[in-house]
Amino acid sequence: MEITSVSVRKMDSENRMRGIASVVLDDCFAIHGIRIIEGDGGLFTAMPSRKTNDGTYHDIAHPITQECRKQFEDAIIEEYNKIKDEDE
Repeated sequence: MEITSVSVRKMDSENRMRGIASVVLDDCFAIHGIRIIEGDGGLFTAMPSRKTNDGTYHDIAHPITQECRKQFEDAIIEEYNKIKDEDE
């Protein structure tokens, strides 16, 4: 699996959400709605999720392994930092 494209839309909000990302895998599968969040330890990503009837949230799509999660997070945060630096 290769991440072939990452696009980030920066958010100018007062809360901790800094942006929304879309990722394309192998030029044939897209995942939209990945949130970029400013946590106490820095930036992290949250995969798209849906609220259930009992009020909890469940991921719609997510990496299974820690290595895959890191690959996603590194690519998304790198793109976020690139557009953030261009705006400054």
